[in-house]
Amino acid sequence: MYSSFMDLASSGFILFAQHGWADDNRAMLALAQALATPQAHIVAPSLGYLQTWLRIMPLIEAAEQIARQTLAQHPDLPLRIVGHSMGGLIWLELLHRHPEWWSRVHSLVLVASPVGGSDLSRLIDPIGFGVGIAADLGKTRCAIAEPIAAQIPTLIIAGDIDGGSDGTVPVACTQFANAQFLCLPGLSHAVMRNHPAVASAIQEFWTDTNRGEPLVIIPVINRLRAIEWVTDGHPRDFAKAKTLIALKDGSTLRTWRNSLGILHIYVAAPDGQCLYSGFIGWFHEKELQQTLDVIRAEEGIASA
Repeated sequence: MYSSFMDLASSGFILFAQHGWADDNRAMLALAQALATPQAHIVAPSLGYLQTWLRIMPLIEAAEQIARQTLAQHPDLPLRIVGHSMGGLIWLELLHRHPEWWSRVHSLVLVASPVGGSDLSRLIDPIGFGVGIAADLGKTRCAIAEPIAAQIPTLIIAGDIDGGSDGTVPVACTQFANAQFLCLPGLSHAVMRNHPAVASAIQEFWTDTNRGEPLVIIPVINRLRAIEWVTDGHPRDFAKAKTLIALKDGSTLRTWRNSLGILHIYVAAPDGQCLYSGFIGWFHEKELQQTLDVIRAEEGIASA
């Protein structure tokens, strides 16, 4: 586990680079080496390929132990953190646990991390039985990510190969308020672990943490995402949706049910552009309907 730690110099910064699900540290170590200066300390631990299929808590605890040891060894060095996919989620959990570390963090970069919850994981574990890592990756972490990003310069890098996802993670579920956002067309989920365009984007962000598009999530989207069983999804079927609620600002809430009976909810801008896509499981539509009823009441619309 510690073989990937390279003490390159006695000054500079610590670069934590964390791999994600169904992976080891090789690609992220290569990315870190492309990013690092000669004065950097690279920490790119392998948490175990097989272990990434089980549960996330042991992975968080293993990364926490390594981080504690590294920070104690180098108490005066700033931190730069890069996490791919689940690796980004692990670091969000660590920073949530350790707000005392925040003042040392120069920047946080999340590459293709499903912060809003992985739609594939939610489909594997639709009612929260706890099916391996799917139970952990299907959860939203926006509530812990947003305050972190409000204090630590944070960049979200997403890939898009099909008009809404990197082939594994929907673009929507990488996004949360207070962060800067960059979408790289043509890059798939696995490719983003170690790609020159990703390295360039990170280096530019390190130079100027205002690079990227500032993310502001409109209130109605935040309300939908706050429902426990709403999961961010792909907008591929947006054109099939019908308007359910027309809001006073001209935006609309639309719904569509697929052949499996799963209800999808969309938010469209006044010009008809899809701003948000999500879905809710078979057994949890009541929670969504309750939120929609509140929105109708606030908008002065009679309940359906």
